[in-house]
Amino acid sequence: MTVHTPAPTQFDSTVSTDQPAGPASTSMAERYERDGFVVLDKALSDDEVEQLRAEALRICRGELGEIKGSTDADSALSDDELMRRYLCIHYPHKLSSLMLDAMRHPAIVDALTQVIGPDVKAMQSMLFIKADGKPGQAWHQDEFFIPTRDRSLTAAWIALDDATVENGCLWVLPGSHQRGVIYPNREHDDPRYDCTVESFDFPYTDDDAVPVQIPAGSVLVFNGHLLHKSLPNTASGGYRRALVNHYMSASSLLPWGKPVEGTPMAQADFRDIVMVAGTDPYAYKGLEQIRRAYIRPDREGGCDR
Repeated sequence: MTVHTPAPTQFDSTVSTDQPAGPASTSMAERYERDGFVVLDKALSDDEVEQLRAEALRICRGELGEIKGSTDADSALSDDELMRRYLCIHYPHKLSSLMLDAMRHPAIVDALTQVIGPDVKAMQSMLFIKADGKPGQAWHQDEFFIPTRDRSLTAAWIALDDATVENGCLWVLPGSHQRGVIYPNREHDDPRYDCTVESFDFPYTDDDAVPVQIPAGSVLVFNGHLLHKSLPNTASGGYRRALVNHYMSASSLLPWGKPVEGTPMAQADFRDIVMVAGTDPYAYKGLEQIRRAYIRPDREGGCDR
């Protein structure tokens, strides 16, 4: 089995996508349950990564459609000058068929069906640009922002550049998902972080955190209750681009966003989704187009919305 060798300080939850684990190996589902995350080593080819990078530039130039909150792209700007204007674009899959395909990438879907179950739906995508000098995100749990009824929220963080400590890779607190507790959040003014809120009062310290340093094309799959953060990109030049998609079991309702008037919370179900595996038990409800692509300005609007 070909396994990416992590740095000495990196927690080993790497899974090869080349072939199944041997009889003596810990399965992907077991690692995910234990640690709250697994790494799919080089799940995307170099060509697929390069296509997504080129698509990110096209999105920033406004070539694929309107992005709420963006300004008209100045054709005189160089690619680098243009990309540095953006930190995070929400819902790029609404503009790009290529990013929609990445949401349904076979290697990612295979992992999702192992850790979630046979029926999987997606509800959000985010394209992070994160040029040098750009901030990170404080400790948070994705489930705080996207609540699922069955704790099945799962993120797939696709590295479009080598993610390193220097350029602002993710840091995780292994096992912090296990209790299923949503920790409190508070406002903060730490300039290192884009988000204006942070999780706190959890039974871990920064000494428990490990950096997830992965090469471009690898995918970090992690639980919605896992505490994670990133630091600013302090590398001398370049980006730490990543495409992040959120998924959950299609068998569970998604009480996210403003509920339909008169609908009890127990029946609330966000239907702006993309099925990526199995069947949708709620297909009779139909689908809706609720969200559209928008820019998240620095230090505004929280970590996930």
